[in-house]
Amino acid sequence: MNLRTIRDRNNSKIDQGLILTFPGPASFTGEDCVELQVHGGRAIVAAISRELLELGCVAAEAGEFTRRAFSNGKMDLVEVEGLGDLIAADTEMQRRLAIEQASGGLSSLYQNWANRLTHARAMIEAELDFADEEDVPGSVSDRIWPDISLLHREILKQVTATQSGRLVRDGFNVVIAGPPNAGKSSLINALSGRDVAIVTSVAGTTRDLIEVELDMDGFLVRLVDTAGIRETDDVVEREGVRRARRAIESADLVLDLSEIDSLAEQMSFLTDAKRLRVGTKADLHPAEDTRYDACISVSLPQTIDHLRSLILQELKQSWEAISSLGAGRLRHISHLQQASNFIEDGLKQSDIVLKAESLRLASDELGRITGRVDVEDLLGVIFSEFCIGK
Repeated sequence: MNLRTIRDRNNSKIDQGLILTFPGPASFTGEDCVELQVHGGRAIVAAISRELLELGCVAAEAGEFTRRAFSNGKMDLVEVEGLGDLIAADTEMQRRLAIEQASGGLSSLYQNWANRLTHARAMIEAELDFADEEDVPGSVSDRIWPDISLLHREILKQVTATQSGRLVRDGFNVVIAGPPNAGKSSLINALSGRDVAIVTSVAGTTRDLIEVELDMDGFLVRLVDTAGIRETDDVVEREGVRRARRAIESADLVLDLSEIDSLAEQMSFLTDAKRLRVGTKADLHPAEDTRYDACISVSLPQTIDHLRSLILQELKQSWEAISSLGAGRLRHISHLQQASNFIEDGLKQSDIVLKAESLRLASDELGRITGRVDVEDLLGVIFSEFCIGK
């Protein structure tokens, strides 16, 4: 690190700053790099950039530094994705998941699986090619297939674990649903602490989905306010009801609102999503009602706090039901599922040559996750998500 005066081609002073050199291969990219730390004014940066371009330098594209690190073997594709998630992290749990992935935690797991498959394939090839040699085991099946069966279960477990990663990366999706005038918009305003939805006494005010993101104990929670569920002849409101039903179907948790003692119909179409029955306008109905998981009123802050704690409880139960972290990316899930399918095929095959081929295909699927096999088409998409400086 050196303090230097930076001058243009005419020897005119541009600025004074720190010059840091990072010799390859010990740099981030694996190549020789120089970093200029200047005072940061736009005119200063523009002047230095102009001089560098005149010297033949070219401007970096989005994600180019990280792409060079990948090309030079400094990072694999899982670590690259983790770095992108770390840069975009908004909550503590997103940061934790991203740093685990960017630091190579998942890569080590996938590499361990690939090594076990490679060992199994090597043993099969040895039995096929050198069956007459004394130092080659006569029956490879007894040695490798129990471990391959265990590996199959581990991969299936990881596919399930990716749900925890999805909760962290994409958020816990909480949909507020119920009939018109049940207090849905008032609730989303109360939970978010600001007026994000219009509240009136006119039934059917909310026509479209209203979404707000909250940080609850380090977890990202996506609250969605929906149109009141009812039969209607209004074309716009009917579309709002359709969107509400679609949001409910994809929810991790549904807050099923209805006014206490009302005759509102139950939403019988609720099936897979978890549901909390929430009675509203508790200030007008002070008696406890056991039909509801929570009775609330926006004028009674303690009732909103109680509901918030129930939401967090449901979120943490979903989180704790899965014992290990997964990346939460559909790309990983797809390749893991394919690898699992190929291993299952190998376990079922009777022909040892077909068994070996199934294990090779499974190994290729794991290689596609880390970027060691056939991922060129993906690279442009992944690196385009990075800023220029990365």
